[in-house]
Amino acid sequence: MQDKRFGTDKSALDTRFDAQRIAFSPIVFQATRLLCKTGLLAAVEAKGPDGATAEEAAEKSGVSVYGARVLLECGLSADLVAWKNDRFTITKLGSFVLHDQMTAVNMAFVHDVCYQGMFRLEEAIKDGTPAGLEVFGQWKTVYEALSQLPQPVRESWLEFDHFYSDAAFPAAQKAVLARSPRTLLDIGGNTGKWAAQCLTRSPELRVTLLDLPGQIEMAMKNLAARGLDSRVTPCPLDVLDADAPFPGPFDAVWMSQFLVCFSEDQVLSILRRAARSVGPGGRVFILDTFWDRQRFDAAAYCIMNTSPYFTAIANGNSRMYRTEDILTLARKAGLVLDGQHDRLGLYHTLLELVPG
Repeated sequence: MQDKRFGTDKSALDTRFDAQRIAFSPIVFQATRLLCKTGLLAAVEAKGPDGATAEEAAEKSGVSVYGARVLLECGLSADLVAWKNDRFTITKLGSFVLHDQMTAVNMAFVHDVCYQGMFRLEEAIKDGTPAGLEVFGQWKTVYEALSQLPQPVRESWLEFDHFYSDAAFPAAQKAVLARSPRTLLDIGGNTGKWAAQCLTRSPELRVTLLDLPGQIEMAMKNLAARGLDSRVTPCPLDVLDADAPFPGPFDAVWMSQFLVCFSEDQVLSILRRAARSVGPGGRVFILDTFWDRQRFDAAAYCIMNTSPYFTAIANGNSRMYRTEDILTLARKAGLVLDGQHDRLGLYHTLLELVPG
């Protein structure tokens, strides 16, 4: 991500305006979400270049005229709509917010999963615990809570996770299966989606699924529904137990968007055990969204601003890492980089590591 703090030609007034955007951003976020959810923004868009009055948009969406005015005027301040001749017209940004899938996934994740708990970010930073997770219940981490989270929290969490990983899976699978592995350890198997796709593409492959018991149960149900469970060995295990060895040996050890869920000390422990699980000629594959490997500032912005979620909600001690952060820990674990694939899917990098 480019550092734009220096050499800017913005005036003091513009800079002050940017500061106010930050100050009011939680309010603008909620108003924007409701402009989409209520149909007000769609009602304005449907009127085309002529635009709609607040009364017309209210009638179309079922929102009160008062509510329509409040939300649309907030949308005006955020450049979601324009104002001319007492009518609102949708802007390019408004249309993008209304129709872009990534924006919808991110907004649902922020609202359903992060918003309430983020109020306790200060406490989480101070204590190193996910203080905000308590808005959903009493758990140590979000991962042990995932199978029990209320809807739509769980749905938004899974959509966020899958949206970013799924686009990278085809290219990542091509790289992994090009090594012709017969056995694969899927650490942090989640819903079993990666395992299912690999098993479908490689009929001779056998997968061991390693995750928390609740996640294993959910994943095995999904795999059974596709008739793939006979080639899967479940391995319920808490990776935070540093004394719990991983099974092995395997031709391939796989982790997707997994190491960001742990502190650096925990990542080192995981990588050490993963290295011991690799058989002769095998390798460890790590797929993740490293903020320093992004082509566009918008991607790095999203990734960097996901870190406070890990602090306040997920576990209190992890973050989105730079590539070198993980490679440094990998070297300490006895693994060396043997291949790197950037720009898989939307934002992912695939690291291939071998014992060395």
